Amino acid sequence: MLTVDIDTNSGFCAGVIRAIGKAEDFLAQNERLYSLGAIVHNDAELNRLTKMGLVTIDKEDLNEMIAASGETLLIRAHGEPPQTYRIAENLGFNIIDCTCPVVLQLQKKIKEAYELCQVGGNGQIIIFGKTGHAEVLGLVGQTEGTAIVVENYFMLEEFIEDGTIRLDAPTIVFSQTTKSPAEYARVCARLLERMAKHNGASVERFKNSGMLVINNTICSQVASRHTKLTKFALQHDIIIFVSGKASSNGKVLCDLCKSLNIRTYHIDSPAEIKRDWFRADDTVGVCGATSTPKWLLEEVAADILELNKYVPAWEETYKEKNADNQ
Repeated sequence: MLTVDIDTNSGFCAGVIRAIGKAEDFLAQNERLYSLGAIVHNDAELNRLTKMGLVTIDKEDLNEMIAASGETLLIRAHGEPPQTYRIAENLGFNIIDCTCPVVLQLQKKIKEAYELCQVGGNGQIIIFGKTGHAEVLGLVGQTEGTAIVVENYFMLEEFIEDGTIRLDAPTIVFSQTTKSPAEYARVCARLLERMAKHNGASVERFKNSGMLVINNTICSQVASRHTKLTKFALQHDIIIFVSGKASSNGKVLCDLCKSLNIRTYHIDSPAEIKRDWFRADDTVGVCGATSTPKWLLEEVAADILELNKYVPAWEETYKEKNADNQ
């Protein structure tokens, strides 16, 4: 018999929950709230908030505005570079800063590292992250645009070969908070290996030279999801991964599922579900990104069961837990 489980570890991360909660609280008392960029990379959730009065604008809209006195602008969990705050304040916006505390701490660390590099004069800062991603733009902004963004192992090699990354310079490395811990470790290990060889030292000896400082800045909540999602993907015959296609975290986590379970399908709404994906005795796992609301996971699970006409395992478990608590 086909069964469906919803991953209890999927759904909004703390930073997104905080941002959406502040938006809802404001809109309960006000007609309109501007958000600089999508507050969450999920169309269904964005549509819900838009109906409440959330107006999403981008950097181009902000730069073209003449004045916004009396209006309120929400800075989402991804954070923004210092210049954005200056522009918004000059326009007259009141600002609700919903930058995730984890991201704020990372911005502070990068700014301090940049100031240290300025004193030394020849240091470099590398950020492992997605080029152009909102969080990464905010991080690079702490270095006046000088940080080197590396997306993957192959880009690292390319930047070393063309001289963008200097192997003889003091180097400080950070990661975007939502990246894969395994990929970050791989990139850092390769950088360490290349720098040690270039400087004529063993890897172990070079580690203690102070020339390369690697910071563990991936969000602990995100990092733990990789471990838990690995187990979830292996426990089910088929995985339905739910997230907006623009979600960086969604792509990373969905790719993780696909690497472990070939029957992984990425959807952003129940309308994309196809009956021929499923077999009569499948154990179906429904999971999502840090930008995927719980209510959407439940809707997807319900639609799968409607197509297959079986009772969901997650619903039985839910009823059993409630019965125990009564």
